[in-house]
Amino acid sequence: MGLLAYLKTQFVVHLLIGFVFVVSGLIINFTQLCTLALWPISKHLYRRINCRLAYSLWSQLVMLLEWWSCTECTLFTDQATVDHFGKEHVVVILNHNFEIDFLCGWTMCERFGVLGSSKVLAKRELLCVPLIGWTWYFLEIVFCKRKWEEDRDTVIEGLRRLADYPEYMWFLLYCEGTRFTETKHRISMEVAASKGLPPLKYHLLPRTKGFTTAVQCLRGTVAAIYDVTLNFRGNKNPSLLGILYGKKYEADMCVRRFPLEDIPADETSAAQWLHKLYQEKDALQEMYKQKGVFPGEQFKPARRPWTLLNFLCWATILLSPLFSFVLGVFASGSPLLILTFLGFVGAASFGVRRLIGVTEIEKGSSYGNQELKKKE
Repeated sequence: MGLLAYLKTQFVVHLLIGFVFVVSGLIINFTQLCTLALWPISKHLYRRINCRLAYSLWSQLVMLLEWWSCTECTLFTDQATVDHFGKEHVVVILNHNFEIDFLCGWTMCERFGVLGSSKVLAKRELLCVPLIGWTWYFLEIVFCKRKWEEDRDTVIEGLRRLADYPEYMWFLLYCEGTRFTETKHRISMEVAASKGLPPLKYHLLPRTKGFTTAVQCLRGTVAAIYDVTLNFRGNKNPSLLGILYGKKYEADMCVRRFPLEDIPADETSAAQWLHKLYQEKDALQEMYKQKGVFPGEQFKPARRPWTLLNFLCWATILLSPLFSFVLGVFASGSPLLILTFLGFVGAASFGVRRLIGVTEIEKGSSYGNQELKKKE
């Protein structure tokens, strides 16, 4: 094992990475709070500044995928589709099977220059998560409780606010509503059967309300739908902890572009279109399982240096005073001061672990089990 590979497995290194992410995130959140003063003066300037502040935080996670674990991402698509990347507003539909599916989506956003302006329809609970939820709030992310009767007006208002967004944005939708588990899949297919819909093998039944509302509200702003079907070579099931330990994965993404004018305008037809899309996604996953590849030409967009440079910049700014402080604590010889510092380290470790836990499938929401509760 080389020195770098050894360092990637060390807890203290993980703690330092977490320290840089958390402290820089708090600084970024405070700066975002200050930018609220710009909103009544220039909404466009506020948005452009916050896109770059968000990039400075999200790119640290992308750095872990691209430079720390050296995970490779391959696109299966066509040249005409690639030529549109980063040059239009789009809605991205991604399957929700893996702990790091969002990270693979973000690395593609980064490589085509739209990471800071990327959007998502997020569950409202994430608004209370430090750094992640707070950054999303300043980015005008649309939050929902996943109860359509309560969410309808909030979602519509949030989407309509994005109609004049000054930066090209990729709006990510997880139409399944929650991550895939065997229990949720069984319940979802019972619902599909009761509605006369074909069963899906690799996906949950898509929730159509968010999709149809997004299409209706963003029509005239969004140019296309990108359907992205993600899987990993070698039947791997990657995790954010695995990325932190430097494990390398190989992600494959099949990307299909559908011009928005090809999507039906009325809600019922658009919902039917989405169900058909997920049947096609299921067929793509079956093909991947059988052949190990998706259809289409393969593209490997080159990683850019900015994510690494951004992290190194934050690390230089934040770790130098930290090391000086630690040396001062132990040089003091004060048992109380040393114990207080160790307690802080333990609390910081716990906090970082909780942030990572947000991505873990087994700690995911109970959304998707509601039908079972109703039956019981």
